[in-house]
Amino acid sequence: MVTLNELFHSAKSRLSKAGIENAYFETKELFCKAFGKEPVYFDMKTHAVEEKKRCFETLVKRRLCGEPLQYILGEWEFYSLPIRVGKGVLIPRQDTETLVDTAVELFKDRQEITVFDLCSGSGCIGLALEKNLDVDKLILVENSKDAIRYLKENVELNNSKAVIVEGSVLDRDVIDRLPQADLIVSNPPYLNSCDMENLQREVEFEPKEALFGGEDGLDFYRNIARLYSGKLNAGGRLIFEIGINQGNEVMQILTDAGYENVKIIKDLCGTDRVVLGEKSKQTDC
Repeated sequence: MVTLNELFHSAKSRLSKAGIENAYFETKELFCKAFGKEPVYFDMKTHAVEEKKRCFETLVKRRLCGEPLQYILGEWEFYSLPIRVGKGVLIPRQDTETLVDTAVELFKDRQEITVFDLCSGSGCIGLALEKNLDVDKLILVENSKDAIRYLKENVELNNSKAVIVEGSVLDRDVIDRLPQADLIVSNPPYLNSCDMENLQREVEFEPKEALFGGEDGLDFYRNIARLYSGKLNAGGRLIFEIGINQGNEVMQILTDAGYENVKIIKDLCGTDRVVLGEKSKQTDC
């Protein structure tokens, strides 16, 4: 029989040899998933219970086959919130927290705002904003039925009062049903055709419709900027997450669509990560 210590280190070695960068962390997370507690809570010299051992080995094999750790665990933290994830929904990433940081800084002194989270996926962005701002109405718009299943779970898990709108963010009937907003946020599909042909192995498990933004990756930026301008209150903000090297192009899209004070925000690594624009405060006489 194998000890817990032998089981753990064997798995870590295999993950490391497979090119997984933080093999120790991932092994610990998989161990916790299978055994219910982290290794520190066990006498690691004891023998592994066969049923738990088989469960752990199954999880490790899934990871070795390239399945994202987040899908295997079924839940991931985003902005200190638990977010349920799995096949069919985009995985929350730390990079996206830059979008939330930006919105929180801009709206921290505003009261009873209305927020749209377009292409909401798991709902992580909208739910994080609801927890950190004075949000009166949160509307999460998502088209994928697979993603909506997780979206509903996350709304309930985080005790949110969000309203889920099922349908394409580009559908005029969907847009017409929405109220006016003070803040519109979106992490839309933004990979281009070349990107889609060179996906990392883990990313290939994620839904293509949440990744592909058209030939040049900018389709959703163009359409959202144009279609939702009329849904923003004067002084309202539209905030996008963007892909690498898309900053100048998305800024131009917002400028051409009539937004003011358009700017790029960098993430903690110094990479262009967010583009935002403001709806003009000027009104026609």
